[in-house]
Amino acid sequence: MGVKIEMFRMMLYLSFPVTMFWISNQAEYFEEYIVKRKREIFPPDESLHRKELEDFKERMRLRKEQRLQKEMSLESKN
Repeated sequence: MGVKIEMFRMMLYLSFPVTMFWISNQAEYFEEYIVKRKREIFPPDESLHRKELEDFKERMRLRKEQRLQKEMSLESKN
């Protein structure tokens, strides 16, 4: 009786990870679930959204440049 239980446990321990690996690497599963989920999290770029980001980056760059110029002018006066 004990050997049968141990054989069952060993089969369960070995078959579970192998089965999960096999299921998760199916191409259909990957296409249906993973790609759709990725598109939900990271939607394709929209031109309006991209333009807003570019404008924001430009404003931040100008602000930093002005701050650095102000610091340099203060240093040169001292």
